[in-house]
Amino acid sequence: MAPLKNYFNQDVIRQTAAIFGRVDPGFDAVQFTEIAGAGLDGLELKERVIQIMHALDATLPDDFDAFTECVLASMHKSEDPSGEGLSFDGSGLTGFAAWPVTELVSKRGLDVPERALPLLKEVTKRFTAEFAIRPFLVTHRDYTLSVLNGWVEDRSRHVRRLVSEGTRPRLPWGMRLHDFVADPQPILPFLEALRDDGEDYVRRSVANSLNDVAKDHPDRVGKIVAKWLPGANPDRERLLRHACRTLIKAGHKPTLDAFGYGAMDGLSCTLAIKTPTVAYGQSLEFEVELDGDVTGRPLMLDYAIHFVKANGERTPKVFKWKDAKVNGRGLRAAKRHAIKPITTRRYYGGEHLLEIWANGRSVASAAFTLVIPG
Repeated sequence: MAPLKNYFNQDVIRQTAAIFGRVDPGFDAVQFTEIAGAGLDGLELKERVIQIMHALDATLPDDFDAFTECVLASMHKSEDPSGEGLSFDGSGLTGFAAWPVTELVSKRGLDVPERALPLLKEVTKRFTAEFAIRPFLVTHRDYTLSVLNGWVEDRSRHVRRLVSEGTRPRLPWGMRLHDFVADPQPILPFLEALRDDGEDYVRRSVANSLNDVAKDHPDRVGKIVAKWLPGANPDRERLLRHACRTLIKAGHKPTLDAFGYGAMDGLSCTLAIKTPTVAYGQSLEFEVELDGDVTGRPLMLDYAIHFVKANGERTPKVFKWKDAKVNGRGLRAAKRHAIKPITTRRYYGGEHLLEIWANGRSVASAAFTLVIPG
């Protein structure tokens, strides 16, 4: 698959110029094309977006009302772009082709939020304005929050999603909203209002926002789960599980308790490592036998490998394993974990530790040796 940056190529620039040339007789397509396409091959994704934005800034009307008319007229007639935003037939801006426009609305409109935010509301129906709205949340926080509050029940799923996605404290690729990282309370009413939205597209955004909150306020999210989960329909339960994926993986006890993964009192665990010495590129093989009266109770079985670092210390990495209700007195399970080259980890030889977790609690551990060839 080609890198996403290649989407913003000379063809997309020419089509964008043609669209604005149709809606604005004074648009200088030659100047726009020259600025937007200069040195394009040497630029990364966001750099290409910003360069095209600057080209639009240099060629679209300076007057904000005239600018607004051009932007609205340039939008594709469909509010639901297909092809994950990568389709572009040149009849109107949609998908990623509209990204530079959202950036320009943010740049030009930051001092006039009462005029810029309604424009972003329309553009987000063709391509998300989740990045462009964030400077308004920093510069005009209370006003922007009040506007978003009015969008919670908008007919457009894209607008409703903008409310939750645009306010995410730690949105990937986006400006970090430090106020909401420190205190997420202003955005929590939005998430509660949208938790049962009819569109999975919106609910998934709510889950991602809660996952952001959980990174800084795990106990707070644990309390939200305990409040929202009783009587929840399957859609809301899926939302909460997705929202708590980081907390569940970390074994956050209040969250696990809220989902019913309480302590397994009286449970014993026998761990047998079948490959006490593992050569790099091979697999760690082990078996676990749980014994105890856990019939019908939710059981989340995970394992952590405490990898040796360059300084000889060990640091754990948790891996998901099983999530089920146990039918019977106990459970026996076997696992093969490949220790092979990956881009995110460098391996070091020495004594490693395997740890077994049941419902977020450590129940057994044993050592194994990793051998790195010469």
